[in-house]
Amino acid sequence: MIIARRFRGPDASGNGGYTAGLLASHVDSDTVTVSLRRPPPLDVKLRVSPADDRWLGAWLWDGDELVAEALTGAIVVPPVPPVPAAVAAEAAEKFRAAENHPFPQCFVCGTDREPGDGLALAPGRVEDGLVATPWRPDEAVTAELVWAALDCPGGWAFDPPESPAVLGTMTAQVVDLPETGEDCLVMGLARSREGRKLHAATALYGADGRLLGRSEQIWIEVDPRRFG
Repeated sequence: MIIARRFRGPDASGNGGYTAGLLASHVDSDTVTVSLRRPPPLDVKLRVSPADDRWLGAWLWDGDELVAEALTGAIVVPPVPPVPAAVAAEAAEKFRAAENHPFPQCFVCGTDREPGDGLALAPGRVEDGLVATPWRPDEAVTAELVWAALDCPGGWAFDPPESPAVLGTMTAQVVDLPETGEDCLVMGLARSREGRKLHAATALYGADGRLLGRSEQIWIEVDPRRFG
């Protein structure tokens, strides 16, 4: 498995949601929990192995170093409910105007990406602890792209420029894939804070309001200089 540089989050490592989605494809479950143990390296061959006999899952290795592990998961709480499309569009404009992105080259929400090179999500604030963004995919959507879209809005629910964070653990369920060009909506909700750990949730909806995917997440506050 190779994480191409296009799919970076911080400049020197893979986007957490995209990486998690790639590894989740090796687990035979519709809901998977992925824990990132170190920043996923870019443009190098990584090895995927089955988890040990105690678990149904997969491990991701860079040589002898464990990068991530994926196990069967479960989500028992309701998904973050959607807001009207006009509210999400207004929130996205606030996000684009802020100009304070800690990782501006992020594949999912980076503000310095070339048009068409990233997902261009703009998860802006709707109210305290709640963000929303439209998403119109301009390429065929795979399950790992749904994982990617479900990633960053959770972190932005905690106002990352004040306390930048990276994804630590993500449990996601992909229900359906959006069509190319479909007007979708992504929600992010801040659930709770526990020291440097931030608990969040996200949800992805299609143009007709159907739930396409959802996630529960743990983010870890970091010094952004560690991630290039």
